[in-house]
Amino acid sequence: MENKSALLTPYKIGNFQLSHRVVLVPLTRQRSYGNVPQPHAILYYSQRTTKGGLLIAEATGVSATAQGYNDTPGIWTKEQVEAWKPIVNAMHAKGGIFFCQIWHVGRVSNIDKPLTPQIRSNGLDVAQFTPPRRLATDEIPHIINDFRLAARNAIEAGFDGVEIHGAHGYLIDQFMKDKVNDRTDQYGGSLENRCRFALDIVEAIVNEIGADRVGIRLSPFADYMESGDSNPSALGLYMAESLYKYGIAYCHMVDPRMKTIGVKVECPESLVPMRKAFKGTFLVAGDYDRGDGNKVVLEDRVDLVVYGHLFLANPDLPKRFELDAPLNKYIRETFYISDPVVGYTDYPFLETTA
Repeated sequence: MENKSALLTPYKIGNFQLSHRVVLVPLTRQRSYGNVPQPHAILYYSQRTTKGGLLIAEATGVSATAQGYNDTPGIWTKEQVEAWKPIVNAMHAKGGIFFCQIWHVGRVSNIDKPLTPQIRSNGLDVAQFTPPRRLATDEIPHIINDFRLAARNAIEAGFDGVEIHGAHGYLIDQFMKDKVNDRTDQYGGSLENRCRFALDIVEAIVNEIGADRVGIRLSPFADYMESGDSNPSALGLYMAESLYKYGIAYCHMVDPRMKTIGVKVECPESLVPMRKAFKGTFLVAGDYDRGDGNKVVLEDRVDLVVYGHLFLANPDLPKRFELDAPLNKYIRETFYISDPVVGYTDYPFLETTA
């Protein structure tokens, strides 16, 4: 496997045969008006689909109370499930493999939750939040059930599987991180207790749709949304070891370099111990370029590399990597606008010659 082509080698993830290792990261786009996926998403996702390519859909709410940003999609109503179907069908028609990322934002909400205003990942917009409250212990099973039902709905919509969003300061991450979790019940205090909520959700979804259809995204080293941990290496290792026991399809980790939104820093921490502990398919995200991605695959540090901004701006990213072609530059100002075309489906493909 040559360095230049490592990203473009095939890989088998459970029952899914991938033709390459370039994965679309779940990217919030805020173009699902009224929390319902729209027809323009058919073009957006199919533009980025290749035969045997894995794509992870934008974070999708598990309930009406899970939402934190305007016009993000949901999958808790029949209408939403039906709206996802033609999008998923278009992906499958092109031979793509499509997982739905499901989330609950928790205190990262502008409805009823005081988190300091946060700069969005476009580096421009500032998100405002309202005072949070701690979930009552007897409410937690209901949230777990919302995740279970969302996973079942995703399969009904035709998705190949779900990715549980356990990263970036949203609800599951809030439970895991000791700088934000101040609970005194069985979901707070020790590392095992703080991880219980995440693992309860994993177990419920595995039992509902099967382990081979379940992935999870984690960011133990990140301090997004004021959700940091005093010992992220221990947290990541404990989760990797625990997740492996469930036999899930994959573990998707955010690189330790990405500690805050849009800032990549050099750091001594490594995901290698987690990679070894999980033993299954291991994905990594973290502002990788073509060279970085080839290197980590070649060194067997990861199996698949997940790309965000580059894939957003280059719908034919795998082809550009294959040819080492120039890349379009992404336009931050249009990440979260509601336009169904601008900054969404209007990034150009490589020109083809007859």
